[in-house]
Amino acid sequence: MTPDQDVAYGAHLPLIDLGTPRSLHGLGAYTRAAAGLGYRYLCANDHLVFGRPWLDGPTALAASIEASRDMTLVTTAGLPVLRGPVQLAKTLAAIDVLSGGRLVAGVGPGSSAGDYAAAGIGFQERWPRFDEALQVLRVLLHDDDAGFEGEFYSTRDVVLEPRPVQRPGPPIWVASWGSPAGLRRVARLGDGWLASAYNTTPERFRQGLDRLAGERRRLGEAAGPLPSAIATTWLHVTEDRGAAERTLTGVLAPMLHRPAEALRSAALLIGPAELCAERLAAWIEAGARRIFVWPLADEARQLELFRERVTALVPRQP
Repeated sequence: MTPDQDVAYGAHLPLIDLGTPRSLHGLGAYTRAAAGLGYRYLCANDHLVFGRPWLDGPTALAASIEASRDMTLVTTAGLPVLRGPVQLAKTLAAIDVLSGGRLVAGVGPGSSAGDYAAAGIGFQERWPRFDEALQVLRVLLHDDDAGFEGEFYSTRDVVLEPRPVQRPGPPIWVASWGSPAGLRRVARLGDGWLASAYNTTPERFRQGLDRLAGERRRLGEAAGPLPSAIATTWLHVTEDRGAAERTLTGVLAPMLHRPAEALRSAALLIGPAELCAERLAAWIEAGARRIFVWPLADEARQLELFRERVTALVPRQP
């Protein structure tokens, strides 16, 4: 098996109010703790409305730039259809500028009908709009002179200034749960793939990597794997199995509107350290080289427990 040291870990910003109100001080302390523990990515998800209070993701990521040291900043994933692709491009460019070129622009269509209703956009339009929005982002962030004209969006007379620091622009990673259509979109329009830990399994992730490689060959892309990451890897390390069960049934299931049984059988890092290490090893064996964890309580301490007690148990090659 590939050694654990070949895997880069990321930490999701704790945007959801799970009983502790969020603050700039708290975000900074969490981010500094993550950087000090060797997490290499700092991630921010995006929702307009949610079942619990949700701090705005791009704003929180921008506010954490200084505390993040040299961590790569990732939107996991920004929502160009809901925010508008030009507006989101402007935000992403600013984060790249202010961070000195440390942004990965992860984007997705969003799976919440509530978000679409709040934005006044038909949920059934999300896929054709997202395909166009991706092309708008690439034109604007990568300064493509060809421009884009579509049914929903146009870059005519739009100039993004200041330009991002990275050249040709921040890499654009496309979120997909791993469907054939989604992976074709990643291969065609993305610089990387964002998978979701609670919407796939290690086996399906491995299959997705193989399918993505096949799509890239079909498109005549250069050899070599496309970067990928497992995002929204919910984390709660505890030797108290009752506490783990309460986290699943009392916190995660109602928050995600998922049956507790489905989450109980998922490869999430919730429970004793040994169980979490087994599940982490399964992701690594499936080909995951970037894994982004999201603590569900006592966040900074959970980041520490993961690094000290879980990754230490992952087998290494002789």
